[in-house]
Amino acid sequence: MPQERSAYVELGYSGDFGLSGLTEQLCSPDRLAVDLPAALAVAAGLADGSDGEEAVELGEDARRLLDGPLSEEVLHTVWLAAAGRIFSPAGHGMDTRTWLRAISDLATDRLRQNKRSYVPPPVQPVRDEDLCREVVAEIRGLAADLTGASALPDLVPGLEQVVTLADADVGFRLFLRALKAYSVRVSKERYDRFLRLGERLGYPVAVVREGLDVDWPPIDTTHRDTSWDFGLSQLAGNAHQDWRADMARREVHRVADADEPGQSPGTAAALLLEDALRLLHSPLSDDTITTLWVAVSDAALRIDGRDWLRLVADVCEERLREVAPAYTPVVQPARTELADTVLLEVRETALAVADKAVSPHWQPLPAVDAMAVLEQVVGRVDPDLGFRLFLRVLRLLSVRVRRGQYERYEAIGERFEYGEYHVNEIEQLVQ
Repeated sequence: MPQERSAYVELGYSGDFGLSGLTEQLCSPDRLAVDLPAALAVAAGLADGSDGEEAVELGEDARRLLDGPLSEEVLHTVWLAAAGRIFSPAGHGMDTRTWLRAISDLATDRLRQNKRSYVPPPVQPVRDEDLCREVVAEIRGLAADLTGASALPDLVPGLEQVVTLADADVGFRLFLRALKAYSVRVSKERYDRFLRLGERLGYPVAVVREGLDVDWPPIDTTHRDTSWDFGLSQLAGNAHQDWRADMARREVHRVADADEPGQSPGTAAALLLEDALRLLHSPLSDDTITTLWVAVSDAALRIDGRDWLRLVADVCEERLREVAPAYTPVVQPARTELADTVLLEVRETALAVADKAVSPHWQPLPAVDAMAVLEQVVGRVDPDLGFRLFLRVLRLLSVRVRRGQYERYEAIGERFEYGEYHVNEIEQLVQ
């Protein structure tokens, strides 16, 4: 993050915070309007969060705006837009500077509950020239849409002044809040740029994504848009021996609902559904599929394999109906040209794990049986899915991997177009 300030994600934030977090709470769907006592109560509740830690960002944001050479007109316009007109200090006989000072004082009083001698430190505005230039460019790129939606003709120049004269961090977050408050649609390309700016500023992803109206492209499972594992192999990686039948649906939801920041809503469910359907409709026997799930999940939830896959498919279809009702599930053609390459790796490892077992201390499954079912997946179903599940079994068996092997795995991952950290998850096994 610019200027040696701690990244907000490192401070434990998972959502919006500070003044932009306050405007988000004020814009709650169950509020039509907010009076001054209610607005102060919302601010006090935010400051009390995390034992007062959020009061630090709330007070800091207010002081960064107060310390800048911003006019009352600019402060009022930007605040009004970010708060979606839900609360206007002017409507309660208070100018915006007085309102911001009240927020700063409230935050300071909360912090003094833990340390009576607390004095707010000097503000640390973000004024990196390149960053400011990029944020201003994004504001100008949406100037017409934002002005039209908000009916505030001075909003765009006001936001620019906040960014360039006060603080690029607060300015960018208040810009995002205004976009969300007035439901301004942004392209996927612009959204990706927002994510990169947020990453530079140390934001949690939710600060950008949550509530933003993005023109998402249709789900395409050939473009996974993830740096990590996905689909059934990711679900297997989340499994553990404490899984219970009454928790199974919830555990599948955790993967099906967990779209990556750059993925169209429902992509995670579509990828998992494709894996499940591929195996459900495969020529593998029921016993083979059951053994496969035991092998890749460390013996979690020993049930009939096809029944399990039907449950997985049901959860994924439920998620897709909710967030991507126009999506039609497809099973892409298998990448069979890589079958022999993957089979060689599976067979080489099978020779080295003859004395090992999956879940060795509880209903062990011999590693040779695990490798045999993986061979069937690679050769008869899909080398891509088979390779991903193979990587999972390597981790379960703690197989030592030579550097040359690992480099071959990386090459296979590149040909399957995996994300940069996918194969990297087994790097700790390299000798």
